[in-house]
Amino acid sequence: MPKASGGGSLGAATGRHYFEIGSIFQRIIVFHQLLENGMPGGVKWNSPGSAACRSLSTTRQKLIMICSKILAILPCAVIFAASAAWAESLDPPAARLVMEGSADLKEPYPFLNGGSFVGPAIEASRDPLVRYHWQEPKASDGFQTYFLQPVAALADQAQSFGNLASATSARVNISVMAPGSIRLDFGVESAAWVEFDSADCPGGVEMSISEYNEPGQGKTGVPVKHGNTYRLELNPELYDGVRFAWIQVKSCAKPWHITGLRAVCQVKPVNYAGRFSCSDPLLEKIWYMSAYGVKASLCKDYFGSILMDRGDRMSWTGDAHTTQAAALVAFGNFDFIKKNIDNTSGQSNGIRSYSLYWVLSLLDYYRYSGDAATLEKYIVNACAKLDEAQAVFSANPKLRFYGWDERLCAGFEIWFKSSPEAQNAYKMLSLRAWSDFAAVMGQSGRKDLQDKYNDYAVAAMAGLRKNDAWSAAFGLHAAADAINTGRLTRQEGDSLAGKHFLDRVTRLSFSPFNQYFILQAMARMGKYDDAISAVRDMWGGMLKNGATTTYEVYRPSWNDVIAPNSAVPNGQSGIVSLCHPWGAGVVKWLNEEVLGIVPTQPGFKTYDILPHPGRSLTQVAGESPTPFGNIAAQFDLKSGQCSVSAPQGTVGRIGIPKVETTIASITINGKLAWDGSYHAVDGIGGANQDAQFVYFTAVQPGNYAIAIKATGQTPSYAEPAVKYAAQSLPPDATTGGDWGG
Repeated sequence: MPKASGGGSLGAATGRHYFEIGSIFQRIIVFHQLLENGMPGGVKWNSPGSAACRSLSTTRQKLIMICSKILAILPCAVIFAASAAWAESLDPPAARLVMEGSADLKEPYPFLNGGSFVGPAIEASRDPLVRYHWQEPKASDGFQTYFLQPVAALADQAQSFGNLASATSARVNISVMAPGSIRLDFGVESAAWVEFDSADCPGGVEMSISEYNEPGQGKTGVPVKHGNTYRLELNPELYDGVRFAWIQVKSCAKPWHITGLRAVCQVKPVNYAGRFSCSDPLLEKIWYMSAYGVKASLCKDYFGSILMDRGDRMSWTGDAHTTQAAALVAFGNFDFIKKNIDNTSGQSNGIRSYSLYWVLSLLDYYRYSGDAATLEKYIVNACAKLDEAQAVFSANPKLRFYGWDERLCAGFEIWFKSSPEAQNAYKMLSLRAWSDFAAVMGQSGRKDLQDKYNDYAVAAMAGLRKNDAWSAAFGLHAAADAINTGRLTRQEGDSLAGKHFLDRVTRLSFSPFNQYFILQAMARMGKYDDAISAVRDMWGGMLKNGATTTYEVYRPSWNDVIAPNSAVPNGQSGIVSLCHPWGAGVVKWLNEEVLGIVPTQPGFKTYDILPHPGRSLTQVAGESPTPFGNIAAQFDLKSGQCSVSAPQGTVGRIGIPKVETTIASITINGKLAWDGSYHAVDGIGGANQDAQFVYFTAVQPGNYAIAIKATGQTPSYAEPAVKYAAQSLPPDATTGGDWGG
């Protein structure tokens, strides 16, 4: 049978039945540390001179004493087992594919077919099918299914379950002898449902599922019996976001047996066409985590989200912008992206900014695919959306939503509250949409529309600049959108970047969706090291929290107090989703900005490769799909060995990054091409340089082995420390601690 890359199982770890006690133990440790050391970011529990805080300090000392006594009496074996269980959750084994399903139950979709596993293992990916390659996947393809075996099984009552270790083996044979609960970890979040097999189950069983390590709200029910298979059916489509599952034995009059366990996962056929890697393995894991989150959320006919009870079983037009952006680079499934642009062309979900994100999605699709017919089809539609934005530019359209973040008055506050930051950001998004649309209209020969929307942007900027302090009140999101217009002077851009992009805490949005646009702005201002740092903090923090897909919202400070795979704080979005593909825009950003592959004419007829490794990376490599085939690039600045490959039908410009060194010479395919001036090499039209790159122009299709010799050394990146504005926790003078409720 085909095996998932990196497969394995936990085996029967000694003391595993102590896991639930261990979880409590770990929470006591965290609480004990908070009591002793204060809250994250330097917030202190007491402040001299405050009677309320002196009282709090006394209470704190009593709680420390209680925690210490609890920790002192826990057996060493429990502590060891708890620590081992915690460590397992940080980096669980890869999800394990199995080929056998139920003999008594026909699944709603056919089993995996039409392809095969190819290539070496990709350790950075948690996707069980990362190496599975369908021969000809199409937008019209239906779902297929595959089965995952648990990678870990833990019981709250060890004596209730015999041979529990077999849950992770090829032959499951668990004896159920008394009431209790089994928790199953499938190693990765999937669009799935869960089944178990038993020929002698007498009933008295419930099942639960969840994205995190406690049963999800409303995700528990009595399984439906199909012959000797018991399936948890919580909605007509069966699937939900599943990482963990529980079998809860409520009563047990006599012993019975579980002989099969599986998550049945659905998948829309799509291949990984792009890739990204670099000298920081965390960034590669981020790329694959984010791409997999998009793939796991694909619906039969549209880009959606995974959870049943979130209202997300539809394509939210703005959410789809970043989701489709990731898909352009990771999968190159242009036909399916086109289908979703069709699906969302007439809707904005009641959110003004989403209409403009649809326009940006149309432009992204055109740049990558070169599909002029689809662009032409939707020009009138796009113009109507852009004209509506112009009609309300000088007014306050009372935006309902602009993304999850307190600074946008959405997240934990009442999200109908008027938000000047959201209004300003929407204005800047309008400017960007007009400018980007004008540029594409110029490329496609519609000078009339190019002039019209350029005039919109020019007039709007002239009106804003009548006030010298026009951007002084901008926060992070409005500042990023302003920079992304491409209309600012260098002084204006530097002022906003210096104010908003240097603080590691405040430069992060609450939402990875909004963070994508912040990253774009940071790149426009040349803040690549700060942007890469923000990627590590936002998406790398999710990975450290146990993520296998991108979260809907996230704060790195959660990791200080929330154990990996535990439930995270909820907000106005409801139950926060741990698999939300709107957070996947970082996939496109890494390929376009760090690896540097971008189309400069529609469909990659011409392209640039301008890598920006900054001061923290020494190597970057990857591929981006095009209608002509993949463009691949690899730059190892430590060894000086680089390579580029481009397909027939393309002409490119390749930038060799100087990264603050002096390039002495460059050879291409063994011939001297640069030593301060250009020397002719087959396939290269010419060369020039500026402070950042040596550029090779008019690069013809083919394979190029490039060797660099440079002098000097790239300086190290001085990453800012994480600092919080709050240095103390003052007494609540307003309510006296009585918050009502």
